Amino acid sequence: MNLTLTWSDGAEALTYTVEAPEPDASDIPPPPAGMVLIPAGEFDMGSNDAEANNNEQPVRTVYVDAFYMDETEVTNVQYKEFLLENPQWQKGRVNAKFADGNYLHLWNGNNYPNGKGNHPVVWVSWYAAMAYSEWADKRLPTEAEWEYAARGGLKGKKYPNGNTITARDANFNNNVKDTTPVSKYPANGYKLYDMAGNVWEWCLDAYDAEFYFTFPRNGVARNPLSGANSIEWILNNYTNDKSNRVLRGGSWHFIASDVRVASRSTAAPATPLNPVGFRCARAVQ
Repeated sequence: MNLTLTWSDGAEALTYTVEAPEPDASDIPPPPAGMVLIPAGEFDMGSNDAEANNNEQPVRTVYVDAFYMDETEVTNVQYKEFLLENPQWQKGRVNAKFADGNYLHLWNGNNYPNGKGNHPVVWVSWYAAMAYSEWADKRLPTEAEWEYAARGGLKGKKYPNGNTITARDANFNNNVKDTTPVSKYPANGYKLYDMAGNVWEWCLDAYDAEFYFTFPRNGVARNPLSGANSIEWILNNYTNDKSNRVLRGGSWHFIASDVRVASRSTAAPATPLNPVGFRCARAVQ
């Protein structure tokens, strides 16, 4: 809000910008079951590490509002519940516009692979992830929210728990040669599991290799979003959006450099892939 004050003699005018105060953490409702609160804050998005790809640069300062995020990737059990209530998203029934023939590739009808109820669901398209999120009264995280959450409060580190990663920290580099149950590995500082490895995770944004060039060079990008002017627009129009979407986090068969918090990838929204799943977010009301 701008307030203009003018001296009584009309000689000088002063303009003040008054910003609403950030909400106090004590005023934020507790997170819904299975979610954690990610506090508002700033971080440096991207990487200048030797392993960094061009699409991770330039590094820019970003601010994100507080939000809630799922502790874990969405599991097969959770996704099956969605399918039973939404037959149009079941294998063999889904519109080809929203998922190609590989959708839920390893499922037998509405039954996920034996013994994998607590593994992350895979072979799901971005459209399917969006539909699940909508059904769950959530949404996919923005790319900025995802990276901020993955860093777990650490500054300038490569991985969710520091600058090194081993087979004890995450499922990556073909160490297990398959997905593992969610929350098997240690959580990061925000109590989020599998932010490195296990499966790639769909984000809300359209993919833009030069997205960070659109951020202020000096100053802070607030809640950046690629592909639309608002989150609400994407949520209301996603079934007609054909842009490639962002993938984050790496997966079980990718090497260490691909599971860094800054690593970015992309896929077409109707393309389900084996090492790709998702987790949900929700705005703080």
